[in-house]
Amino acid sequence: MSDQKVWEVTMAMGRPREFDTERVLESALHVFWTKGYEGATMADLSTATNLKPGSIYAAFGSKAGLFKQVVDHYSSTVFGYGAAALEADTAREVARRWLLGAADATTGTGTPPGCLLVQGALVAGDTAAEAKADLTARRRSAEELLTERFARARAAGDLPPAVEPRDAAAYVIALSQGFAVQAASGAGRTELRRLAELALRTLPWE
Repeated sequence: MSDQKVWEVTMAMGRPREFDTERVLESALHVFWTKGYEGATMADLSTATNLKPGSIYAAFGSKAGLFKQVVDHYSSTVFGYGAAALEADTAREVARRWLLGAADATTGTGTPPGCLLVQGALVAGDTAAEAKADLTARRRSAEELLTERFARARAAGDLPPAVEPRDAAAYVIALSQGFAVQAASGAGRTELRRLAELALRTLPWE
């Protein structure tokens, strides 16, 4: 295994234990996504990752530290559609890739329904303040990147001059977050893709 894929955790007998970081993060992702940050206990995470709590703390520093790396992993895999959307040639294609990507990602066959960035931020306890702040910052960053992309589109004449890029970005983000809520409530991929197509037929700037 590469150095990036392997962590070494000092065990009680002084021997290092090696494990595949990606596998651990995938296992922890399912726990956090299913139970939420507050609902996921160290016992749950230990069972899912097959690591003792002490090993988890040694490798990730804390539950919040593990969660942060889980969200990093989520952002580069499940939420990868966002980066792909930003590379589209037109504002319409940006919106299409983003919305259809959200419909597919929130209804993935190998992941729980919904969106970790949306559902994970719906926490209220003091112990979850760090995790909530991190998720909020990530969602704002995504909206800023989308705003910048729409601003370039307007400058290039691809969006009408009267369209505010920030409003366009907020519109797309609000729809995609709504998809996550719908998926978590039982909506399927076909249904959400129909909603995405409907939204694309009635984009407010066209």
